[in-house]
Amino acid sequence: MKTSSGLSRINPFTYNLSMAGFIIGVIAFITVFIVATKAIDYTWRWYKLPGYFYTNKTHDIDAEIKGIVESITTKDKTISIVVKGNSESETYTLPESGSKRVSIGDNIYQGDTLAQYKKPQLGLLSQGILITLEVSIYSSLIGILIGLIGGIARISKNPAFKWAAIVYVELIRGSPLLVQIFIWYFVFATIINGMLMNMGFHEISALWYGVAALSFFAGAYVTEIVRSGIESINIGQIEASRSLGMTSAQCMYHIVLPQAIRRILPPLAGQFITLIKDSSLLGIIAVRELTKATREGITTSLQPYEFWFVCAILYLLLTFPLSMFVQYIERRMKTP
Repeated sequence: MKTSSGLSRINPFTYNLSMAGFIIGVIAFITVFIVATKAIDYTWRWYKLPGYFYTNKTHDIDAEIKGIVESITTKDKTISIVVKGNSESETYTLPESGSKRVSIGDNIYQGDTLAQYKKPQLGLLSQGILITLEVSIYSSLIGILIGLIGGIARISKNPAFKWAAIVYVELIRGSPLLVQIFIWYFVFATIINGMLMNMGFHEISALWYGVAALSFFAGAYVTEIVRSGIESINIGQIEASRSLGMTSAQCMYHIVLPQAIRRILPPLAGQFITLIKDSSLLGIIAVRELTKATREGITTSLQPYEFWFVCAILYLLLTFPLSMFVQYIERRMKTP
């Protein structure tokens, strides 16, 4: 016989009364907040926010030489401006929709603006969202790899592997992520980039050191998730597979890991929801993720309330689908 849930046993009147109380509470909070902002004479300017998602940026075309405008021609929806100097000439092109600032025969000096055109591009907040997603995806994939290796090493009978995994997990989990980001950026980045420059290679950008910090941080927690998932498998299955002639590696690959992965998916997904939010710390090393983009937007617009509310909503939109996926997995796992 199917048992009824706790919600189904609630009296309808009590349920409706509770919902009404909740709605009244939300409305009261919003009302108090709006009254408080009026008391400090804050002006809401939501209409400026769309430009921080998508905008038409004006680009200037400046002369690189001194000379005279020799010709201005339009062909294939582009405008070509030819500037002839004493011993050389330069051709500048722009879309037909652009605006010319010079005419044929004008004297031009280096740095003069010849024309302007507008080009659609992603705004500050959209760029921050993309970088947050990029960092989170790379860190998640690398963190999974590190966690799988660390989880297997954690239960290994080889003391070198086992203690290396234990030391790694305890060091990472025992220190703040912010400190680890500083170490990766100010210590490891200085050493590695210095060596690369001495060998004639390009420096590695701050974004990848941020990815490394998040990856190793997530990997430590994934290591413990994988370890607990592997140890949750009945020892009898392992002994049965070994009695059939399987090696330890074959048993782990064919018997243990497939079952363990199914059990660790919910906590694993929850860890990556946390990772998306932890990526907000990378702004301190000049990575323009969502939080840093929000701070830059506030600096240019002086609209802290609108930007921080939008920033919180954007993080919610990034994490909510993954949260729903975790709940779906948990329901599927509970289904007999």
